[in-house]
Amino acid sequence: MTYKIETEGSIQPGNNISRYVDIGFVWLTRIFALAVAVTLVWIACQVGIQAMPAIQKFGPKFLVSSNWNPVTQEYGVLPMIYGTLATSLIALLIAVPIGIGVAIFLSEDYLPPKIQIPIVFLVELLAAIPSVVYGLWGIFVLGPLLVKVFAPLYTYFSWFPLFSTPASNRGLLTAGIILAIMVLPTITSISRDALISIPPDLRQASVGLGATRWETILQILLPAAFSGIVSAVMLALGRAIGETMAVTMVIGNSNNINFSIFAAGNTIPSLLANQFAEASGLQVSSLMYAALILFVITLVVNILAQLIVNRVQRI
Repeated sequence: MTYKIETEGSIQPGNNISRYVDIGFVWLTRIFALAVAVTLVWIACQVGIQAMPAIQKFGPKFLVSSNWNPVTQEYGVLPMIYGTLATSLIALLIAVPIGIGVAIFLSEDYLPPKIQIPIVFLVELLAAIPSVVYGLWGIFVLGPLLVKVFAPLYTYFSWFPLFSTPASNRGLLTAGIILAIMVLPTITSISRDALISIPPDLRQASVGLGATRWETILQILLPAAFSGIVSAVMLALGRAIGETMAVTMVIGNSNNINFSIFAAGNTIPSLLANQFAEASGLQVSSLMYAALILFVITLVVNILAQLIVNRVQRI
């Protein structure tokens, strides 16, 4: 019996349409990616142009000066850089271990789905609360509570630089804890997604080789999800560095450098929020200079994070 096979080289019209759609989709994604990069460069250039008068007058001295006086036209952003980094560091020290722990708890089968899903929803709901609400809660609830809880630290350990000032309801610690609560949903959600996306075969193979549940989590799952966890931490750090309203309400807005976590401080976003509306002349340029520094800090942090991820993946 002989079968006749048709080997016509013509392509069906439907295949042509699918091919053109695929090509169009590829170019559309390229355009969107390029638009993001162009927008980023455009923002940086515009801020840099506005900051040029202050850059020309103060130069690098702007980064190491602590004097911010619009009357005498003397500006320095060192206390704000310190406050931005200090509050962000406090927030990460609190939020990272808690966020990763919650992500592990919600990604493993510790709870039935009927209980687990509402908890996931409640954690993500924290991200929807307006920052001004966090600020008000920090002023009227968290701040007074911290004064009562940490007052003994100043009484007995005032010789230690971190506790060298009396506990206050407005300061670096209050701002750091508020930021920790605000970035916790980001760390938890993205870390949980990274852990859930790990193939189940890894878990089964580890258990099959005799590893306990916690050995599997610590030695297999967390290293496998490391890049996703680092991405979560970096997004949280970006949120902490750029947060404005809540921090402005609870940090005290003092342009001084004090190593005590109870002391009042200031951040670059708070400085911009407090002074930009009434600024003029060189003060506007100085504020733009400070914004450019904040932009560079965020860029450097993200570059370092990518280097860490690449190094770990090579290992």
